[in-house]
Order: sequence, then structure tokens, then C-alpha cells
Amino acid sequence: MVGEVWVYYVLAVLVLTASPGPSSLLCMTRGVTSGWMVGAYTALGSLTAITLILTLSFTGLGVIIASSEVIFSLIKWVGAGYLVYLGIKALVSKQDSYSELEAGTVSSCRFPHHFASGFIVGASNPKAILFFTALFPQFINPSEDLFLQYAVFASTFVVLEFSWLLFYAYLGAKSSSWIFASGRARLFNRLTGGVFIGAGAWLSTASRA
Repeated sequence: MVGEVWVYYVLAVLVLTASPGPSSLLCMTRGVTSGWMVGAYTALGSLTAITLILTLSFTGLGVIIASSEVIFSLIKWVGAGYLVYLGIKALVSKQDSYSELEAGTVSSCRFPHHFASGFIVGASNPKAILFFTALFPQFINPSEDLFLQYAVFASTFVVLEFSWLLFYAYLGAKSSSWIFASGRARLFNRLTGGVFIGAGAWLSTASRA
């Protein structure tokens, strides 16, 4: 693999992973409300899902998914519906305040729930499918070791994606002190609820074009 090709790949993935999206929003929200550790578990779930999409795209299955109107629409509407669900859940929340103690003492039995939440949001983003389906053919050299290329591309993506998601979770955790005042939890839930619903509406407009 030519080093110059890898540099171009890094730049392309850096743009993808640094750009705020549903997964980064979810990680930041979890970081604010439940602490960095919960945000990290959410990030791990999202990373697992998007890495799976990357693998499918590399093996060619991503092309089938991206070209199938039924599968593409199913993924799109599941993702949009889940984001809207998260938004409505936040909007109707009766919680009036958070506490630093609550944010730092989340039960470990809840971690699989947060992982699953991150996985659903990450897996149901059709934009990622389209991006990887269009991305890999530009960098893969069929005459070279395909497994080695996959290992390099995948590990590069995992490092960058996980780093950015952890950064958003950390940013949320460190900027959460303002919501510990009484009444601000309600305001935060209204804001994030609106954003999640907006993200779901935006995702519903995705097309294969």
C-alpha cells in the first residue's frame, strides 16, 4: 500500500469522524447526564456498529445494501424512528434536576443498555453505508494483499472514530456542571429532545442518490 494513498484515506476519514452526527450527539448527551464512562460505553456501541458497516462495505455486501431500496429504507427509518423516540423521551421527562452523584454512580448493569443505544444509532445511519460504499473503491488496490489493506483501513478508522466519540463524551462530561442547578435538567432535556427529533427528521430524508 502506497503511503500517499493512506494519507488521503486518513484525511477522508478524519472529515467523516470529526463531523458532528447522531452518534456524537448521543455520546455527548450521555456524557452530560451520566458521566464520561457511560458516554464511553455508548461510543463503543456506535463504533462497533460503524465498524461492522465498514467491514460489509469492504467485502462488497455494502454495495448490495446501498443499492437495495427496501433494505436502505428499512435502515433509514429504524434510525430516524429511534432518534425521534429518544427525542420524545427527553421532551416528556419529568426530571427537574441532575446531581454529580447520580452522574458518577451509574450502575454497571446499565452499561449494556448504553452500548446497545450507541449501536442502534451507529448501525442505522444510511449515510455511513453510502460513504463507505463510495469510499473504499477509491483506495483499494486489487493487486495487493486485500486483508492487509482491510486491516490498515479498519484500524485507522477505529482509532479516529473512537477518539472523536470519546472526545465528545468527555466534552459533555466536563461541560455538565451547569445542569446540576435545580431546574436545568428540564431545560437540557427540552433542548436535546428537540435536537434528536430534528436529527431523526434529517435522517429520514436520506436517499441512495
